[in-house]
Amino acid sequence: MDSGKEMKVRLRKQEVVAAVLPIQEHWLPMSNLDLLLPPLDVGVFMCYKKPAVMTMNMIGMLKKALVQALVSFYAFAGEVVTSSTGEPELLCNNRGVDFVEAYADIQLEQLNLYDAETTIQGKLIPNKKQAGIMAVQVTEFQCGGLVVACTWDHRVADAHSANLFMVSWAEIAAAAAHDDNSNKKSLLSCPQPCFRRSLLNPRRPGIIDPSIDRFFIPLNMLPPPPPQPPAADGLVSRIYSVSAHEVKRLQSEASTNSCKRSKLVSFSAFLWKTIAKSAITGKKCKLGIAVDGRTRLSPSSSTGTTAPNPMASYFGNVLSIPYGSKPADELIDQPLCCVADAVHEFLDVATTKEHFLGLIDWAETHRPITSMAKVYSKGIEDGPAFVVSSGLWFPLSHLDFGWGKPAFWSYSFHWEGDTGYVMPMHSPKGNGDWVVHMRLLKGQLDLLENQASHVLRPFTFDFLR
Repeated sequence: MDSGKEMKVRLRKQEVVAAVLPIQEHWLPMSNLDLLLPPLDVGVFMCYKKPAVMTMNMIGMLKKALVQALVSFYAFAGEVVTSSTGEPELLCNNRGVDFVEAYADIQLEQLNLYDAETTIQGKLIPNKKQAGIMAVQVTEFQCGGLVVACTWDHRVADAHSANLFMVSWAEIAAAAAHDDNSNKKSLLSCPQPCFRRSLLNPRRPGIIDPSIDRFFIPLNMLPPPPPQPPAADGLVSRIYSVSAHEVKRLQSEASTNSCKRSKLVSFSAFLWKTIAKSAITGKKCKLGIAVDGRTRLSPSSSTGTTAPNPMASYFGNVLSIPYGSKPADELIDQPLCCVADAVHEFLDVATTKEHFLGLIDWAETHRPITSMAKVYSKGIEDGPAFVVSSGLWFPLSHLDFGWGKPAFWSYSFHWEGDTGYVMPMHSPKGNGDWVVHMRLLKGQLDLLENQASHVLRPFTFDFLR
């Protein structure tokens, strides 16, 4: 298998796919939590092997299902515009989703997944047009396999919202493939998206914990950026495999007899400790972890109510990014269990209902000035910084468009700057292995490969055999 063969992708067709039903044009405001996100795009791609039997046109099925999925998820077919106060708003006008059909001149299993920077982004994941919110690209390979990829505006939806959309899209397509009747709503398990912005209304008066000022900052209060070294390397994307054995080993090393740390906290602590070695002497190293607030803001089960939980299907952003900052030398010298304690300490503050209610109130006090997570800012004492976001709850088994679940999938980030992003995900094999998408400075990735090659192994399709 020649996994290093250069791949050429040829575009076959470009069109705009809108919802099948006319949608009444209307405005949808951004919530206070949406307004904490800068204009960044997120990507996800799924690799499907050629089915043994397929009598229908696979790309045609995807488009037919997409126009129906956009009826419920109409926000993805709109546009982001600027309001009179200078804030972004959603114009739900059924502009549509940019849909690209492409062809790759290699076998799917020859795809170099490790070097995601050159083989995935810009070739298999579409670059979203400025006017739209989402773009889709479906790439056919020589073997008949497909890569289905989406890019969307992070200000409009977080990964949880995008997962709801993709599951709905897949279920509609699968219903059509298996029953030739895509209108059988009873077959669809995915809940309808909830656009009730009132669920995230600020309180009157607001109650704000001082810890939020540690984690978020208005843009007009950012310190002047420190001078960049002339030879600073840029962010690079790579994909790695981590064996179930190594995941458990790190968890064991990060835990004590009195406290067992989660696998995500343990892995994050390991990265924090290792990446600290790339820091210049005297600098601090920052680690942020993305927290989904939906379960924290959900109605308490103690009320005895049996009503559906609207937060479970809420469409938008319900994220906080707490972080810790420690001298690099301290992180290097401490045992992993002590670093894991530090991760738990800053993470624990942001895993409560009161934190998210306070964050909503905090954002309200600073509007219309844009704010952002403080982990992305850089002061004179700051060295390496990165954010870990869990993709361990990705609904892999539900992403069957009618020809089987993905052989491989991953999120993809192509953000600029010097704050890295790491997302661990379960391997499609379901054996406890992880797949980890990393976007870090090249020097940091080289350091990890040199000092942690027993943990992080360049990913190839061989790991799925």
